[in-house]
Amino acid sequence: MKKYFIILAFLMTTHLFAQEYQQAIGLRGGLFSGITYKNFIANQTAIEGILHTRWQGWELVGLLEHHRDITDVNGLYWFYGYGAHIGFYDTKYTHWDTEGTATVIGVDGILGIEYDIPRTPIALGLDWKPYINLLGYSGFFGDGGALSLRFTF
Repeated sequence: MKKYFIILAFLMTTHLFAQEYQQAIGLRGGLFSGITYKNFIANQTAIEGILHTRWQGWELVGLLEHHRDITDVNGLYWFYGYGAHIGFYDTKYTHWDTEGTATVIGVDGILGIEYDIPRTPIALGLDWKPYINLLGYSGFFGDGGALSLRFTF
């Protein structure tokens, strides 16, 4: 009997601190709009890939994220993380005062909140994703926030 109690307690504790879904794919809207895919690789750790457009070009972002529960609301999490990006832009549509195509490579951070709506396959996220271009048009950019709507599975 004691063995069953320990197993039950372990399963309940694991469920209380686990993300409700394993994978999610959806749309991301903001100054950078595109698609997002998230996959949990551990209980509270996920990798996220983002492909978005801006300045008549595109950018590919990879992030490692750490999720933490907000205990008062079931399905509500805050998260933070870091990663890198590579992008290609038509500089005619930027404020860089040049003509042609620019290739940028840099590092990203992310801070956000996500709500995995109970009893539905939907998760909503709101985040701020500042980044630094290290190669190409270098500098800090703090305008990378977005709202994400994901289908979870």
